[in-house]
Amino acid sequence: MSEFTYLFRGRQTTGSPEELQKHMQKWVAWFQDLHVKGHLKDPGNPLDPTGVVVSGKQKTVVDGPFAEAKDVVAGHIMVDAADLAQAVELSKGCPILEVGGSVEVRPIQKLMR
Repeated sequence: MSEFTYLFRGRQTTGSPEELQKHMQKWVAWFQDLHVKGHLKDPGNPLDPTGVVVSGKQKTVVDGPFAEAKDVVAGHIMVDAADLAQAVELSKGCPILEVGGSVEVRPIQKLMR
């Protein structure tokens, strides 16, 4: 098995409390399914939409992130999968896709220790 990280991009910020609750239940069910099948390596955390960006040789600090709502990294998890193709297939169950978001699937490189 190899390790992959899923970066969730986009945010659902509209809807009634009932709709938001239903959407959250889909996330919980998807995480549970990944866990039961032995793929969930680290459940990660959702990210707060605030923060700063540090950039360049001058180490300039600006409020951020400045990205379109669809591009904001909303959270991440780590999964185990046989290969990239399986990791991609597993990502297709992510509820963020139902609300116009995306999942970036990235292999994790192992550094020498």
